[in-house]
Amino acid sequence: MNCEDIKKLIETGIADSTATVTGDGGKYEAVVVSNAFDGLSMLKEHQLVYATVNAEIASGELHALTIKAYTPEEWAQL
Repeated sequence: MNCEDIKKLIETGIADSTATVTGDGGKYEAVVVSNAFDGLSMLKEHQLVYATVNAEIASGELHALTIKAYTPEEWAQL
């Protein structure tokens, strides 16, 4: 599993999202920007992202994923 694989899983699983994934060795960080996060709690945002990589986490192929989730408006303010 590499950064590009995780990026594709997230962007395929969350409509109109943009993901940037960094890391290696089974430990990664994803910054995900999507309108899908609008109105969601941080917990719900993370659950939405984790759902896209659950199979890889369950198989042990992906050990850890740190998530930073933003709406486009939140991202523009950073």
